[in-house]
Amino acid sequence: MAITNIHPIYVTLSKAIDYILNEEKTDNGMLVSTLGCTPNGKKASKEFDNIRKLGTGKTTILAQHLVQSFKPGEITPEQAHQIGLELADKLLGNSFQYIIATHIDKHNIHNHIIFNEVNCFDYLSFETTHNRGRRIAETIQNYNDELCLKNGLSVIQNPKLGKGKSYYEWQQDKLGKSWMSKLRYAIDETIMQSSNFDEFLKKIKEKEIECIYTPENVIKIKFRMTVNGQEKFSRGRTLGWYYDEPQIRKRIEQYQFLQTGESGRDYKTKIIDTSKDIFQTSKGLLHWADLQNMKEASRLINFLTTQNLHSQQELESKATATYNERMILVSNLNKMQNKIDEMSDTIKLLKAYKKYKPIYELYQKSFNKSKYKKDNALAIDKYENIVKTLTKLYPNKTLPNLENLEKERRILIDKRTQMNNDYKKIVNNLKEIEYAQTSIQEYLKTVSNAKSKKSELE
Repeated sequence: MAITNIHPIYVTLSKAIDYILNEEKTDNGMLVSTLGCTPNGKKASKEFDNIRKLGTGKTTILAQHLVQSFKPGEITPEQAHQIGLELADKLLGNSFQYIIATHIDKHNIHNHIIFNEVNCFDYLSFETTHNRGRRIAETIQNYNDELCLKNGLSVIQNPKLGKGKSYYEWQQDKLGKSWMSKLRYAIDETIMQSSNFDEFLKKIKEKEIECIYTPENVIKIKFRMTVNGQEKFSRGRTLGWYYDEPQIRKRIEQYQFLQTGESGRDYKTKIIDTSKDIFQTSKGLLHWADLQNMKEASRLINFLTTQNLHSQQELESKATATYNERMILVSNLNKMQNKIDEMSDTIKLLKAYKKYKPIYELYQKSFNKSKYKKDNALAIDKYENIVKTLTKLYPNKTLPNLENLEKERRILIDKRTQMNNDYKKIVNNLKEIEYAQTSIQEYLKTVSNAKSKKSELE
C-alpha cells in the first residue's frame, strides 16, 4: 500500500533538493536517481532554472515535490526506488528533469521526487500540461495504485474514505528456543543446498518442515516442524533477521555467487544511457549527460586506484573474496546467535528453578500435601517440568553456576556486537565493489551505443 501527495515549490528549491539527497537517508546516495540534472541542490536548481528560462516565464512555481510512502514492512528499499522510477516515467514521460531519492531512515520507506515545473521539449509548465482542473493528485494516486498492483503490493480500496485492505495478523506464543535452533539449522542447511528461492521452498518441505510463503502479506514467510509436532508456526523474522524472506534470498545469492561467480544483483548506477531519444533530440541534455558520465567514470577510476585494482579481472576476484568473507561472517553470526539463544534459555530455566524451588520444598515438608498443592498448583507444576528439562540437559545433575553463565553470555553479546560492526563494513565495501562492476559495464555499453547511434544518424 502506497500513498502519494504532491505540492509545488515556490522558494528554496536547492534546500529542498539537498534535503532529499541526505546520504544518511538514502543509503549513502545509493538510492538516488536523476534525469537531466546533477544530484546537488545548487547545481540542480541552476539546471532547472536554465530550462525554465526557455519558457514563457509566467509561472512562479520552481518545481513540484511528489512524495510516495509505502506500508511498513511491505517493500524493500530497492523495490521502492524502482517503483518511484516507474511512477516518474509514467507521470512525466521523460520530458521533465527530476531527482528521485528513496528514504529509509523512518519506519516507512518513502520516495521523494522533485521535478522541474517546465519540461525540456516545448517548455510548457506542468500546471499547464498536467494539472488543469486540479485533478493531478487523483491521477498520480491512480498511477501509483496500478504500479502497486503490478508489483504485488496492496492498494487503498477507497482513498476518499481512507480505508485500506484488512490484514490477517498472526498471533502466537513465543516458540521455545530449542525449536528455533532446530529450525535455524534446517534453514541454514537448505539455503546452502538451493540454487534459487523457489528451490529453497521445495527443499525445506522435503525436510518435513511446513513452509508458508505469502509475498503479498506483511509477514511473508513462516515455518513449522511437522516431524516433532510443533503446533504453532514461527515467523521468519521471529527466528532472527537472517531468516526473513529477503535475507534468505540474499544468502542463497551469496552461496550461488561462490559456486558460479554470478551475483544475481541488479544495481541502479549513475551512468546515463545517452542513446535514449531524449538525449539525441536535445544537445543541451546530451552535453550535460556526457559530462556526468565522465565525472562518474573518473570517480570509478579513483575507487579502483584506492583498492589497488588494475583490471576488471582483479575487480571480480575482489568481489568474490569479499562475498566469501561476508558469507563466513554471516555463518559465524548465526552460530553465535544460536549459542546466545540457547544460553538465554538455560538462564531462564535456572532462574525459574531458583524461584519455584522453595515453594516445592515447602510442599515436600507440608503435612497436608493435597491442600498445599491445590493452593500452589501452578508453581509446583512449573517446577516439576523445569526439573525434567534440566535433568535431560544435565543428566549428571550438576547445574551450571547462574552468575558465571550470565557473565559468559554478556561476553558473547559483546563479541556479537563487534561481529555486527565488521559485517556492516563488509557489506558497505561489497556494495561499492558491485556498484563499480555494474557502472563500468554500463559505461562501456553506453559509449558503444552512443557511437552506434551517431553513425546511424550520419
